[in-house]
Amino acid sequence: MEQQFQKATAVDRGADLLVRVLESEQPVALAELASASGIPKSTVSRLVSALERRGLVEQDGERGRLRPGPAILRVAERGMLERSVVELAGASLDALAQLTGETINLAVAARHGVEHIAQVDSSHFLGAGQWVGRSVEYHCTAVGKVFMAFGRATMPARPLTQLTAYTITDPLQLRAELDVVRREEFATAIDELEEGLAAIAAPVRGAGGEVIAALSISGPTIRMTPARILELQPVLIDEARTLSRRLGNPKEGEHAA
Repeated sequence: MEQQFQKATAVDRGADLLVRVLESEQPVALAELASASGIPKSTVSRLVSALERRGLVEQDGERGRLRPGPAILRVAERGMLERSVVELAGASLDALAQLTGETINLAVAARHGVEHIAQVDSSHFLGAGQWVGRSVEYHCTAVGKVFMAFGRATMPARPLTQLTAYTITDPLQLRAELDVVRREEFATAIDELEEGLAAIAAPVRGAGGEVIAALSISGPTIRMTPARILELQPVLIDEARTLSRRLGNPKEGEHAA
């Protein structure tokens, strides 16, 4: 019991120090943390070292003052990024939906798979279903292949999941396809996630040129035929580049493959 109490106390103290760093308008010194929290300086040093190892805080230059670390900033940046992308993507989603009549999605890369963050439903009775809030694996989806091709997701160490007879599970075959995706800035997944479902996707870039999201069109294979996909490819790529420019990337379309 005593050991559990000590662990709980250490967690509470570490959390208190982290909150103080996050709420401070300026980087804060170790001595200031000790004074404000009432925790001995040697204990503060030990707890701060643990927070640093996890990327929750980091030292600001040579003076050693502490500020929020990269792990905290990534979470905050992602939340702001997703809200910004969703807000600015509305026109592109609506334009593609009106033009194609199919389900249009905006997706981002997450730790455990692709996350769909915005959708416009198909105008047909037979559509692609609701994807917002669902997480799917990278290798079997068009948006996932975009993220893998452009370095937002990596090839998993474990065997790739075989979802249908058409799912690509051979890493060499998948890498070859990702080379094509990088070259054409366009990905497809036909019957790979679910038989009878076809999807195409294109990358959306941020102001710095990095791929931050993917736009997709999906629908049943009876409508998304090879000829239809070929017809929609330049339309989707153009709209993804339009959204990229809206997100602050004026040079979209000039990136090397």
